[in-house]
Amino acid sequence: MKAGQVARQHYAYEKNGSCALLAAIEPHTGKRLGGVFEQRTKREYALFMKELAAKFPAAHKIRLVQDNLNTHNLSSFYETFSAEEAFALSQRFEFYYTPKSASWLNMIEIEFSALSKQCLDRRIATKDELSKEVLSIVKEREEKAIKINWQFSIESARSKLNRHYQQVNAENVQYQKT
Repeated sequence: MKAGQVARQHYAYEKNGSCALLAAIEPHTGKRLGGVFEQRTKREYALFMKELAAKFPAAHKIRLVQDNLNTHNLSSFYETFSAEEAFALSQRFEFYYTPKSASWLNMIEIEFSALSKQCLDRRIATKDELSKEVLSIVKEREEKAIKINWQFSIESARSKLNRHYQQVNAENVQYQKT
């Protein structure tokens, strides 16, 4: 502080902690699954995926679009479950990873946006309270069978992501906008 200057005070808040939110949506039926976890580790991911597989018992393969987070892979299964259980679970899934900085390609981000507007736009004091609010919204949206009408076509993807295609293979210049 200097003479003649207005006193300044730094804004500080007490952090109550953080949680990890995992969610999945089947866009054509509106089926959803959500989970709030203390941490974002391979164990939580593996447990969530086991629950997801149980939600779709008749599905031969569950195709999952997800980001490139280091926990989002099959090693999470093997580090959490026995080899037999991990292998069986791994056979249920087919992973598709969104490119870095392209979370807008992941439909679950639409769901996270809806959750943000309904309850994640403020601080919630406890994990239990957060779980209760988030899971009730997920349940309500599932009961209403809110679907996602994805309108991003292959042509749009090739146009928008052209520079990435060219970095991988120069022959992909054919996808350049004309």
